[in-house]
Amino acid sequence: MRDVVYLHLPPRGAEQMHKGSMMRIGLMVGPERGQYATKVERLQAMAKWAEDAGLAAVWLPQIPDEFDVLTMAALAGAATSRIEIGTAVVPIQPRHPVALAQQALSVQAVCQGRLALGLGVSHHWIIEEMMGIPYEHPARTMSCYLDVLERAFAGPGPVDVENELFQIHNPLDITDISRTTVLLAALGPRMLKMAGERSDGTSLWMANERAIALHIVPSITRAAKEAGRPAPRVLAGIPICLCRIDEIDAAVTHTNRILSEAEISPNYQRLLDIGEATWIGDIAIVGDEATIERRLRGFADAGVTDISSRVVPLGETSEEAMASAQRTREFLASLEGSIQ
Repeated sequence: MRDVVYLHLPPRGAEQMHKGSMMRIGLMVGPERGQYATKVERLQAMAKWAEDAGLAAVWLPQIPDEFDVLTMAALAGAATSRIEIGTAVVPIQPRHPVALAQQALSVQAVCQGRLALGLGVSHHWIIEEMMGIPYEHPARTMSCYLDVLERAFAGPGPVDVENELFQIHNPLDITDISRTTVLLAALGPRMLKMAGERSDGTSLWMANERAIALHIVPSITRAAKEAGRPAPRVLAGIPICLCRIDEIDAAVTHTNRILSEAEISPNYQRLLDIGEATWIGDIAIVGDEATIERRLRGFADAGVTDISSRVVPLGETSEEAMASAQRTREFLASLEGSIQ
């Protein structure tokens, strides 16, 4: 069995996070592959289950060969009435900012103000190698993109923006029915500074408690404070599997097998290094109920305000895997509102 190391981190200071607030537990929905004839039905059923179970949010990833994430958000929003619907995250390079603004504002109307728009600059192996779009100056790209979105989300009215990448003079009659939460996938210093200064927080993947406490939270919180903005949200996407102690090795191996492709990104490699981790299985929360609760409290102590739970099923048959995933989801739902 692998050695499980728990980080003992100092409690959050008032200058870091929303002191006294509960960490919000959400469920990652949508990455399951296959059976596309029933994809919409299953997506909506899972979002509705998460809402009925009392979870705080559902978080929807944009996978290169999968459903469009904002379409998924509209479907999830239409099937629910309370739960937050978040994208984690929309890659910006393939979408013109005005087109994305139109789509996001339209989805916000479907969600009745519950959409949280997570944005990111993705990775070279997706943007350049898959899509054939130059992957140059990602932080500058995001900054120029935000210039347009900030004006579009402030509408209705003309979107007049001229910067290094865009010369836009576009009328836009859509506006928020409520203010749209914007989170940036921010891993490096420049993106974390931008997230603190110009957004509501950050959406993370491949970051453990150590990387969040030592790198993410201090950087983004300082930037937000200096910009006069509220304490930022810190959303951590974490693989989670409820299992017996003697199943931990199998759960970690399975996590590495199904989620390891992201480790090739230099951005993620830096986060792994900061967290003194090698594989995504080193970050995953796997074990019994006490282990999961202890690790979640460790993430809260590190400064995490929101968890996006990527449930990892365990089992030799599809029936066993489905039962495993459901046990994990139900236990996570039982913890919502109790982790501070």
